[in-house]
Amino acid sequence: MESANALIEKFSRHLREGRRRSQHTVRAYVTTAERFCAFLTEHLGAAVTIKQIKALKQADIRSYLAFRRADGLTNNSAARELSAIRSFLKFVGGDDSQIPKIKGPKVTRGVPRPASPDDIVAIAEDIAENANADWVGARDWAVLLLLYGSGLRISEALALTGNALPLSDTLRVSGKRGKTRIVPLLPQVREAIEHYIDLCPHAMMPDHTIFRGKRGGPLSPNLVRRVVRQARTKLGLSDKTTPHALRHSFATHLLAGGADLRSLQELLGHASLSSTQVYTAVDASHLLDVYQNAHPRAS
Repeated sequence: MESANALIEKFSRHLREGRRRSQHTVRAYVTTAERFCAFLTEHLGAAVTIKQIKALKQADIRSYLAFRRADGLTNNSAARELSAIRSFLKFVGGDDSQIPKIKGPKVTRGVPRPASPDDIVAIAEDIAENANADWVGARDWAVLLLLYGSGLRISEALALTGNALPLSDTLRVSGKRGKTRIVPLLPQVREAIEHYIDLCPHAMMPDHTIFRGKRGGPLSPNLVRRVVRQARTKLGLSDKTTPHALRHSFATHLLAGGADLRSLQELLGHASLSSTQVYTAVDASHLLDVYQNAHPRAS
């Protein structure tokens, strides 16, 4: 019989290697899983087994949340722990797992502000964890990291075609009014896109979009907006946290990190920068240096 500790170790490896989650998320989810199993041992009066975990009911999870509340857990923290528990239960139960449906606690809205890198990653990870297929989760994870990591408009990201493959450390993007620019591509973002492509059941063709819907057509921006809205509600983030806001966060964080305004305008592809050949106004290698020095997740 597999012990809870062995199961949690497998869960940790699944998050790191299978889901490619950040160290922060792996640590938080594993800590919650350890705390949850320790509670269940007391709650059930015996060592926790896979069979018992699969048989858990709403009441068991509610009991755990009540136990945590007694330790002073806030609504926002409880929502995050519930998300971690759902991920753990899905891992234990596999694709056919029946996770007890439980409404999360009401979360408070903070003062609107640019989303922090950790919040952005938390949204992307929550969406990926709750997708109904691994390739869909990998797709949504890659799209959101691309919006924040390269400052793209959602229309620009979803318009990328197989002509952009194989990926390098830059992307050529066609923006508004057909203007083209070069944007840097973080290794983490490139790996996320490549991981999605490996899992995607639809063939990548030069003239077809990279990001696809379930039936193989172009991914709808409204679908991306909807899953972001659902995730930010569960995580207690501001209503201002939208896919387009990730582009604003990209700009805000680069400026805060010391990027000069002209380079930032080049990266964003703003029409006010130049009327022709926007991406050639500043040397692409210089843009990459500015980006790597200023972006909070570039190291």
